[in-house]
Amino acid sequence: MTPPRTAAAPMADTENGTSASGDARTARVDVHHHYTAPEWIDWAERKDIIRRESLPPWTRWDAGTALAMMDEAGIRTSVFTVAMLGRLQEPKLRKESARIALQSARDLADSHGDRFAFYTPVFLESPDLSLWSLTHGMDELGAIGASVRTSVKGVYLGHPSQDRILAELNERSAVVSTHPMEVPGGEGGLEGVPPFLCDFLMDTTRAALSLIVNGTLDRYPNITFILPHGGGFLPYIAGRVEVFGHHLEPKVEPAQVRDYLHRFYYDTAGPMSPSATPSLLAAVGSSRILYGTDWPPTPAHLVTGVTTPAFDSDPALDEQQRRHINHDNAHRLLPALAAARARHV
Repeated sequence: MTPPRTAAAPMADTENGTSASGDARTARVDVHHHYTAPEWIDWAERKDIIRRESLPPWTRWDAGTALAMMDEAGIRTSVFTVAMLGRLQEPKLRKESARIALQSARDLADSHGDRFAFYTPVFLESPDLSLWSLTHGMDELGAIGASVRTSVKGVYLGHPSQDRILAELNERSAVVSTHPMEVPGGEGGLEGVPPFLCDFLMDTTRAALSLIVNGTLDRYPNITFILPHGGGFLPYIAGRVEVFGHHLEPKVEPAQVRDYLHRFYYDTAGPMSPSATPSLLAAVGSSRILYGTDWPPTPAHLVTGVTTPAFDSDPALDEQQRRHINHDNAHRLLPALAAARARHV
């Protein structure tokens, strides 16, 4: 089982960021945490954008519940995406929405030491709003990366229409957390099967292939993309992409495929069966895998009682690999986390 982390548990030391016992399971970095700001809910309700009582339970975010889950799961720091619900189209209102949510994110991170950090949102269909969000979120508020959907209205991440955004991310050497939110053609999905079970994984896989075939990884080599949920189906079909790469447009040589796969990071959010881990390890090794929970859409009892214990006991991983995934890889990828830890230890 996952060792609990309570107020009395050993704190991280300043040299290597793990607990005094050296156990990274009490100093995990969760790179996949969803934050719906209470201040944003209040604002959106006043604007008649949402009705609070109609929102799904996972939008009722509060710091006490989040910290309790983190302590039980052994999570020292959660890096969160900033959720903004609804489908706002008017540019001025969308900017105001992002400003409210980002300010709340900054206030939360400031008030809890090194327990929280955040990504600033990127909007694939709006370069102007995206460039404003990157400047405001990263330069003024201290976001440590960016977050983006894998697709919007059937247009996938990496499409040439996004070049202004991608060029700015490249200039910043940004870490970009991706997430499937809208599944193209989802209304025609399999009846009785929720999109997050299968379609989201396909959406992530398609986005990764889009980044490859559109040349995004080559044209913008300074961007680091995090693929959620173990990279969807990508690690499993890596061999197929190698064998059939000449069917892609443009063609991808087999020798390039493994290099492209090693350009991504992959988080563990959501239940990953022991049968999935060997595929991911074979494709990219443990140095490209990050711990993630997908909380609160994945409820706390599943994070603490199912997914994290399963990760800790996964026979495909040794203790060094687990340490890489729990802690070391995130601190190497996001050095601002180590700086924040040093300030608050």
